[in-house]
Amino acid sequence: MTISETGHQAESVGTAVDADLIDMMDAVFAAQRTGHEAPATVGHDAESWSRLDELGLVRLTGSTEHGGSGAGWAEAAELISAAVRHGVRAPLAEHDLLACWLLEAAGLPCDETLRTVCILDADGTATGVPWARAAGRIVVVFGDTDGGSEYRLADIDAARLTITPATNMIGEPRDSIATDIGALHAGSRAIDRALVDQLRRKSALVRSIQICAALDSALDLTIEHTSSRVQFGRSLSKFQAIQHMVADIAAEAALARAATEAAVNVAITSDWTADNLGFLVAVARSCAGHAASVVVRNAHQAHGAIGTTVEHRLHEYTRAALAWRSEYGSVTYWDRVVTQAAVAAGAAGLWPLIAD
Repeated sequence: MTISETGHQAESVGTAVDADLIDMMDAVFAAQRTGHEAPATVGHDAESWSRLDELGLVRLTGSTEHGGSGAGWAEAAELISAAVRHGVRAPLAEHDLLACWLLEAAGLPCDETLRTVCILDADGTATGVPWARAAGRIVVVFGDTDGGSEYRLADIDAARLTITPATNMIGEPRDSIATDIGALHAGSRAIDRALVDQLRRKSALVRSIQICAALDSALDLTIEHTSSRVQFGRSLSKFQAIQHMVADIAAEAALARAATEAAVNVAITSDWTADNLGFLVAVARSCAGHAASVVVRNAHQAHGAIGTTVEHRLHEYTRAALAWRSEYGSVTYWDRVVTQAAVAAGAAGLWPLIAD
């Protein structure tokens, strides 16, 4: 583990991440986000993206043979966490960890063009696709129309797709896509269902990492506010009710982070092949989703009205956590996955499922 600029342990999940690299990431995002200006809510900052590309951060985990930096998920977790801490909105995870990774895994070439990824339904549509309107190419996954168990993958010029703009509650592009699946078969490649399952788990885990970073930032702001704000001759942090609220924030954020780190650690050490990885991802998302409810409520109660103002940064983290917990599976969905796994394990297998 390493220490972030806020004094809390940063997420260096899986393996130790070089402290100088973390400092560089924080410095880069701090330069993009100065003062208390609100983050860009719509669109894509091409200039900032180019700067990140020059530093090797756009394809951080890509193989060096394909122009990447050759890093791993531990470094990527630090990168996307740093972006969250500084309120920088960019499709780093969607481009590097999801779309470009999937192309490489399928044996397809990947250039420097900004990409995102989506899974099409039987009608050739997908909703809530992150950053689709900003992407030059979109990696689409669709079922085999011949009725087999395989999926197919195609790397499509975004201009060939019908993209309907939409946003999530913090203004990030979450667009709808429509296309003719039949027209995609030419030039597509068959991929195994296991690769699609891995894509789903990676997507879910990305959001869990982002939620944890947002919750930790909300905790930092709450500690700072309650320690410096004076009421009735003493700081808010001296009041027992406030202490309980802050303690609950810290406990829930720590639980979400521990569950997420456990899932990422197993993913890294097993190269995403561990039998219990699906369960661990579900636990991480469930814990992060429920933690978001407690952290958001308590943080805003501790801040009072000031936490909802445009000038204050608290809402950037609380609203982001609430937005991200509903993507790539709702809290209810992940609770159901955890419950089904526990029931399937039975009385004899429940403890090993939890403890292993």
